[in-house]
Amino acid sequence: MKKFQTVLIATFSPWKNSTRLPTNGMVEPFVDYFSKRSKEFVLIDQPHPGSDILMPRIEIYKNGKQTQIVKNSFWLSLLKPILSLTNVHKTQISFKLRDFLSVMDFAIKSKNKFNLFIGFESVNALAGAVLKKMGKIDKVVYYVSDFSPKRYKNKWFNAFYLLLDKLAATYADATWNVSMAMPEARKKLGYDIKKLSPQIFAPNAFFKEEIKSLPLSETKPESIIYAGTLGLENGPDLAVKAMPIVLKMFPKATLTIIGGGRKEDQNKLIELINRLKLDKSVNYKGFIATNEEMYKIIRKHRVSVAPYRAIPESVRWYADAVKIRMSLACGLPVITTQVPPNGKLVEKAGAGIITKDNSEDIANALIKIFSDKNLYIKMRKNAITSTKENTWENSYTNALRKMKLLS
Repeated sequence: MKKFQTVLIATFSPWKNSTRLPTNGMVEPFVDYFSKRSKEFVLIDQPHPGSDILMPRIEIYKNGKQTQIVKNSFWLSLLKPILSLTNVHKTQISFKLRDFLSVMDFAIKSKNKFNLFIGFESVNALAGAVLKKMGKIDKVVYYVSDFSPKRYKNKWFNAFYLLLDKLAATYADATWNVSMAMPEARKKLGYDIKKLSPQIFAPNAFFKEEIKSLPLSETKPESIIYAGTLGLENGPDLAVKAMPIVLKMFPKATLTIIGGGRKEDQNKLIELINRLKLDKSVNYKGFIATNEEMYKIIRKHRVSVAPYRAIPESVRWYADAVKIRMSLACGLPVITTQVPPNGKLVEKAGAGIITKDNSEDIANALIKIFSDKNLYIKMRKNAITSTKENTWENSYTNALRKMKLLS
């Protein structure tokens, strides 16, 4: 397989206590895949708003090993006071400016010309496009993990967001979408598809060792898992409200909830559990620090729920629902709603059930699975089979082959 001379990737991750958290912009997969396939690989990790560090972390790898952490330029650090004032967990223009400038700053200073640049989100991709015009980059990828035609309530800000997406999708050499719903949404928005870069499907995935399940005898009967953030659009409360119905048929059924989010979302969920007197049946474990620990918990359960709400402007209509892929990778059938695009793929594979976004339908689907052992065994087998090849290796290799960068 061809080895790149130089690869530059700009992405983001949240940081807490000066530690990179696992809910990130594919940092670990990027490092694992590209550092081994390039003589020199550079990662610009831009801390997400709300992190406890403000300036991008620049890591240099040579032949698969990290050799250096580069400091940002003095003039870039002048942004710190502004970043500090706007360091709240939401989209911040000051942070987007920092991201664009951090890519420009490093690449212009570098003696290298980069064979490949991957910009996670539009601002980074546009910086790559400018650098290509300057002769510093050969090929630019715009990598998109979240997209929605109505992502922001403010009309002018949403229009600006869509403009950046359109420019990035036009001037990059390829657009990697984690969901096939994204290019379809761009068509509906009226983008001139002929002017866009090739739209390539690059789904979220897992390391090979993460794709495994426990023997059925080592899982807890009639157990349900919800793994994900606690925002309203993700519907964790629907899973909780389904439990009283399930418990009438299966008194020993349990629901485990893992995931973080805003304090107010956590408080509302705990209040709901207490109000419905479900403290013995529903266990809220909170945020889990590592993927490894999270997968261990998921594997011990029988069924996963991903009860996304059908909110018209939600990005969930277009994104690749990682919690669904994660559940399949751990061998669990999935009950989800009509919202996530990959829910339809799960249903087609016979590895799950699609319901409406209400607690009664979700409960009925759970009861159906728990009542029919043969159905459950079939769905579990399909879940395990359907995700065997869902690796980062395959996702990135297939995308690069479509760009004719790998043979």
